[in-house]
Amino acid sequence: MEQQQRPKYLDLPKLGSKMSITAKVSILHRASGVLMFLAIPFVLYLFHKSLTSAEFYSSSYNVATCAFMKVVYIVLIWAIMHHMCAGVRFLFLDMHKGIEKGTAQKTARWVMVVSLLLTVFLGVLIW
Repeated sequence: MEQQQRPKYLDLPKLGSKMSITAKVSILHRASGVLMFLAIPFVLYLFHKSLTSAEFYSSSYNVATCAFMKVVYIVLIWAIMHHMCAGVRFLFLDMHKGIEKGTAQKTARWVMVVSLLLTVFLGVLIW
């Protein structure tokens, strides 16, 4: 009798801790792109409504200044900053600049540091 293959359990936290920094930057680049893409309809709707109705603008201003929304803004700021920094890194990799293992790991660390610093700086400005 043929033995049936069972699904393999992937322990994602353990798997994530074994990943290199370059893999983490690549995954976060994709995640930040998806996050920004999913935010587009909401941002455009709010922008449109705020320009067409003064009442909506004043009521949405009260909602937009609450602490929860500021956390959402910080997450979106991180997504933009990380996507931009990683995108510049990937452009250089596409031009075959910095493809050596040591250089690639160094630039991946710089992407993480710079994107987090820019997020903190801009987050302080909006808080």
